[in-house]
Amino acid sequence: MKWGVLVFPGSNDDQDALWALSSVHRQEAIPLWHKDPDLRGVDAVVVPGGFSYGDYLRCGAMARFSPVMQSVRAFAAAGGIVLGMCNGFQILCEAGLLPGALVRNRSLTFVCKRVWLRVENDRTALTRCCREGERLQIPIKHGEGCYFADESTLRDLEARGQVLFRYVDAAGEATPEANPNGALRSIAGVMNASGNVFGMMPHPEHAVEAIVGGEDGRKLFQSLIEELEERAARGGGSRRRTTGRAT
Repeated sequence: MKWGVLVFPGSNDDQDALWALSSVHRQEAIPLWHKDPDLRGVDAVVVPGGFSYGDYLRCGAMARFSPVMQSVRAFAAAGGIVLGMCNGFQILCEAGLLPGALVRNRSLTFVCKRVWLRVENDRTALTRCCREGERLQIPIKHGEGCYFADESTLRDLEARGQVLFRYVDAAGEATPEANPNGALRSIAGVMNASGNVFGMMPHPEHAVEAIVGGEDGRKLFQSLIEELEERAARGGGSRRRTTGRAT
Protein backbone atom coordinates (compact mmCIF):
# COMPACT_ATOMS: atom_id res chain seq x y z
CA MET A 1 0.00 0.00 0.00
CA LYS A 2 1.11 3.55 -0.68
CA TRP A 3 0.98 6.11 2.14
CA GLY A 4 1.37 9.86 1.93
CA VAL A 5 2.73 11.84 4.90
CA LEU A 6 1.99 15.57 4.76
CA VAL A 7 4.83 18.00 5.40
CA PHE A 8 4.17 21.57 6.55
CA PRO A 9 6.66 24.24 7.60
CA GLY A 10 7.29 23.26 11.21
CA SER A 11 6.36 19.58 10.91
CA ASN A 12 8.83 17.58 12.97
CA ASP A 13 7.27 14.13 13.20
CA ASP A 14 6.89 13.51 9.47
CA GLN A 15 10.16 11.57 9.34
CA ASP A 16 9.08 9.44 12.31
CA ALA A 17 5.81 8.62 10.55
CA LEU A 18 7.66 7.74 7.36
CA TRP A 19 10.02 5.51 9.36
CA ALA A 20 7.17 3.76 11.20
CA LEU A 21 5.45 2.97 7.90
CA SER A 22 8.37 2.22 5.59
CA SER A 23 11.04 0.68 7.82
CA VAL A 24 8.91 -0.94 10.52
CA HIS A 25 5.79 -1.95 8.58
CA ARG A 26 7.43 -2.25 5.14
CA GLN A 27 4.94 0.02 3.43
CA GLU A 28 5.59 2.42 0.58
CA ALA A 29 5.51 5.86 2.21
CA ILE A 30 6.22 9.21 0.60
CA PRO A 31 6.30 12.83 1.83
CA LEU A 32 3.67 15.20 0.43
CA TRP A 33 4.64 18.90 0.48
CA HIS A 34 1.88 21.19 1.73
CA LYS A 35 1.93 23.48 -1.32
CA ASP A 36 1.39 20.63 -3.80
CA PRO A 37 -2.24 19.48 -3.99
CA ASP A 38 -1.29 16.26 -5.82
CA LEU A 39 -1.68 13.28 -3.46
CA ARG A 40 0.18 11.12 -5.99
CA GLY A 41 -2.20 8.20 -5.88
CA VAL A 42 -1.74 7.32 -2.21
CA ASP A 43 -4.01 4.83 -0.46
CA ALA A 44 -3.95 6.63 2.89
CA VAL A 45 -2.89 10.03 4.24
CA VAL A 46 -1.07 10.75 7.50
CA VAL A 47 -1.11 14.25 8.97
CA PRO A 48 1.88 14.20 11.36
CA GLY A 49 2.74 16.02 14.55
CA GLY A 50 4.91 19.07 15.00
CA PHE A 51 4.31 22.80 14.94
CA SER A 52 2.86 23.57 11.51
CA TYR A 53 3.43 27.26 10.70
CA GLY A 54 4.93 27.67 14.18
CA ASP A 55 1.47 27.22 15.75
CA TYR A 56 0.72 30.86 14.97
CA LEU A 57 -2.88 31.96 15.59
CA ARG A 58 -3.98 28.52 16.84
CA CYS A 59 -2.49 25.07 16.37
CA GLY A 60 -3.45 23.91 12.89
CA ALA A 61 -5.32 27.11 12.05
CA MET A 62 -2.97 28.08 9.21
CA ALA A 63 -2.20 24.58 7.95
CA ARG A 64 -5.87 24.02 7.17
CA PHE A 65 -5.54 26.55 4.30
CA SER A 66 -2.59 24.81 2.63
CA PRO A 67 -3.34 23.66 -0.95
CA VAL A 68 -2.84 20.01 -0.04
CA MET A 69 -5.70 20.16 2.46
CA GLN A 70 -8.24 20.72 -0.31
CA SER A 71 -7.12 17.41 -1.76
CA VAL A 72 -7.23 15.75 1.65
CA ARG A 73 -10.84 16.91 2.09
CA ALA A 74 -11.79 15.42 -1.28
CA PHE A 75 -9.87 12.24 -0.48
CA ALA A 76 -11.69 11.86 2.84
CA ALA A 77 -15.07 12.62 1.25
CA ALA A 78 -14.43 9.75 -1.18
CA GLY A 79 -13.81 7.40 1.76
CA GLY A 80 -10.01 7.57 1.86
CA ILE A 81 -8.34 6.84 5.18
CA VAL A 82 -6.81 9.85 6.95
CA LEU A 83 -4.91 9.69 10.25
CA GLY A 84 -3.92 12.82 12.19
CA MET A 85 -1.55 12.59 15.15
CA CYS A 86 -1.05 15.45 17.64
CA ASN A 87 -0.68 18.54 15.44
CA GLY A 88 -2.29 16.46 12.70
CA PHE A 89 -5.33 15.96 14.95
CA GLN A 90 -5.44 19.71 15.54
CA ILE A 91 -5.27 20.37 11.79
CA LEU A 92 -8.09 17.92 11.03
CA CYS A 93 -10.30 19.57 13.66
CA GLU A 94 -9.50 23.05 12.29
CA ALA A 95 -10.31 21.80 8.78
CA GLY A 96 -13.69 20.49 9.89
CA LEU A 97 -12.80 16.89 9.10
CA LEU A 98 -13.20 15.92 12.76
CA PRO A 99 -15.54 17.30 15.44
CA GLY A 100 -14.34 19.31 18.40
CA ALA A 101 -11.18 21.29 19.06
CA LEU A 102 -7.87 21.01 20.90
CA VAL A 103 -7.19 23.78 23.41
CA ARG A 104 -4.52 24.65 25.99
CA ASN A 105 -3.60 21.95 28.47
CA ARG A 106 -5.24 22.26 31.87
CA SER A 107 -1.81 22.88 33.39
CA LEU A 108 -1.02 25.61 30.82
CA THR A 109 2.32 23.84 30.34
CA PHE A 110 3.83 21.58 27.71
CA VAL A 111 3.49 17.91 28.66
CA CYS A 112 5.84 15.19 27.40
CA LYS A 113 5.55 11.66 28.79
CA ARG A 114 4.22 8.18 28.17
CA VAL A 115 0.54 7.71 28.96
CA TRP A 116 -1.93 4.87 29.13
CA LEU A 117 -4.83 4.77 26.67
CA ARG A 118 -7.89 2.56 26.83
CA VAL A 119 -9.37 1.36 23.53
CA GLU A 120 -13.05 2.34 23.55
CA ASN A 121 -14.10 0.89 20.19
CA ASP A 122 -12.31 -2.02 18.51
CA ARG A 123 -14.63 -2.08 15.51
CA THR A 124 -12.85 0.65 13.56
CA ALA A 125 -10.21 0.68 10.85
CA LEU A 126 -7.69 2.12 13.34
CA THR A 127 -8.34 -0.29 16.21
CA ARG A 128 -9.28 -3.58 14.55
CA CYS A 129 -6.07 -5.23 15.82
CA CYS A 130 -6.92 -4.19 19.39
CA ARG A 131 -9.48 -5.36 21.91
CA GLU A 132 -12.10 -3.12 23.45
CA GLY A 133 -10.83 -2.17 26.89
CA GLU A 134 -7.22 -2.95 25.98
CA ARG A 135 -4.61 -0.59 27.39
CA LEU A 136 -1.91 0.89 25.17
CA GLN A 137 1.09 2.87 26.38
CA ILE A 138 1.98 5.62 23.91
CA PRO A 139 3.89 8.93 24.28
CA ILE A 140 2.38 12.39 24.23
CA LYS A 141 4.12 15.75 23.72
CA HIS A 142 1.87 18.77 23.41
CA GLY A 143 0.85 22.07 24.91
CA GLU A 144 -2.65 22.23 23.37
CA GLY A 145 -4.01 18.71 23.70
CA CYS A 146 -7.14 19.26 25.76
CA TYR A 147 -10.03 17.88 23.69
CA PHE A 148 -13.08 20.11 23.83
CA ALA A 149 -16.57 19.91 22.31
CA ASP A 150 -20.01 21.04 23.36
CA GLU A 151 -22.14 18.66 25.38
CA SER A 152 -24.36 17.74 22.42
CA THR A 153 -21.35 16.79 20.31
CA LEU A 154 -19.88 14.76 23.16
CA ARG A 155 -23.14 12.84 23.59
CA ASP A 156 -23.26 12.09 19.86
CA LEU A 157 -19.63 10.93 19.80
CA GLU A 158 -20.28 8.55 22.67
CA ALA A 159 -23.55 7.23 21.25
CA ARG A 160 -22.07 6.60 17.80
CA GLY A 161 -18.88 4.95 19.01
CA GLN A 162 -16.69 7.74 17.65
CA VAL A 163 -14.56 7.98 20.79
CA LEU A 164 -11.52 5.82 20.07
CA PHE A 165 -9.29 6.23 23.13
CA ARG A 166 -9.41 7.61 26.66
CA TYR A 167 -6.58 8.53 28.98
CA VAL A 168 -6.50 6.05 31.86
CA ASP A 169 -4.23 4.93 34.67
CA ALA A 170 -2.25 1.67 34.73
CA ALA A 171 -5.35 -0.14 35.99
CA GLY A 172 -7.44 1.11 33.07
CA GLU A 173 -9.47 3.66 35.03
CA ALA A 174 -10.20 7.11 33.58
CA THR A 175 -9.23 9.18 36.63
CA PRO A 176 -8.53 12.93 36.76
CA GLU A 177 -4.92 12.17 37.68
CA ALA A 178 -4.47 10.03 34.59
CA ASN A 179 -5.76 12.79 32.31
CA PRO A 180 -2.60 14.67 31.23
CA ASN A 181 -4.24 17.70 29.64
CA GLY A 182 -7.78 18.06 31.01
CA ALA A 183 -9.48 16.62 27.94
CA LEU A 184 -13.25 16.42 28.37
CA ARG A 185 -14.34 12.90 29.28
CA SER A 186 -10.62 11.97 29.11
CA ILE A 187 -10.89 11.72 25.32
CA ALA A 188 -7.56 11.06 23.59
CA GLY A 189 -8.80 10.26 20.08
CA VAL A 190 -11.91 10.35 17.91
CA MET A 191 -13.07 9.50 14.40
CA ASN A 192 -15.59 11.00 12.00
CA ALA A 193 -19.09 9.63 11.56
CA SER A 194 -18.10 7.75 8.40
CA GLY A 195 -15.27 5.94 10.18
CA ASN A 196 -12.44 6.85 7.80
CA VAL A 197 -10.87 9.97 9.38
CA PHE A 198 -9.06 9.50 12.69
CA GLY A 199 -7.38 11.87 15.11
CA MET A 200 -5.42 11.28 18.29
CA MET A 201 -3.14 13.39 20.47
CA PRO A 202 -0.70 10.58 21.43
CA HIS A 203 2.07 9.61 19.01
CA PRO A 204 1.86 5.96 17.86
CA GLU A 205 4.75 6.60 15.46
CA HIS A 206 6.97 6.95 18.54
CA ALA A 207 5.86 3.58 19.88
CA VAL A 208 6.78 1.10 17.16
CA GLU A 209 10.12 -0.20 18.45
CA ALA A 210 11.02 -1.73 21.80
CA ILE A 211 14.33 0.12 21.84
CA VAL A 212 12.50 3.44 22.33
CA GLY A 213 10.25 2.15 25.10
CA GLY A 214 7.39 0.22 23.54
CA GLU A 215 5.64 -1.13 20.48
CA ASP A 216 1.95 -0.56 21.23
CA GLY A 217 1.66 1.93 18.39
CA ARG A 218 2.32 -0.84 15.88
CA LYS A 219 -1.17 -2.24 16.45
CA LEU A 220 -2.74 0.96 15.15
CA PHE A 221 -0.68 1.10 11.97
CA GLN A 222 -1.20 -2.62 11.42
CA SER A 223 -4.95 -2.12 11.81
CA LEU A 224 -4.99 0.45 9.00
CA ILE A 225 -2.79 -1.73 6.81
CA GLU A 226 -5.16 -4.66 7.23
CA GLU A 227 -8.13 -2.41 6.48
CA LEU A 228 -6.52 -1.20 3.27
CA GLU A 229 -5.58 -4.71 2.22
CA GLU A 230 -9.12 -5.91 2.89
CA ARG A 231 -10.55 -3.08 0.80
CA ALA A 232 -8.19 -3.95 -2.04
CA ALA A 233 -9.15 -7.63 -1.81
CA ARG A 234 -12.81 -6.69 -2.05
CA GLY A 235 -12.02 -4.75 -5.18
CA GLY A 236 -13.35 -1.55 -3.67
CA GLY A 237 -10.10 0.35 -3.82
CA SER A 238 -8.48 2.35 -1.06
CA ARG A 239 -11.03 5.15 -1.25
CA ARG A 240 -14.09 2.96 -0.78
CA ARG A 241 -16.26 4.72 1.80
CA THR A 242 -16.11 3.03 5.19
CA THR A 243 -19.55 2.35 6.62
CA GLY A 244 -20.80 0.52 9.64
CA ARG A 245 -17.63 1.12 11.62
CA ALA A 246 -19.07 3.53 14.14
CA THR A 247 -21.51 1.95 16.56
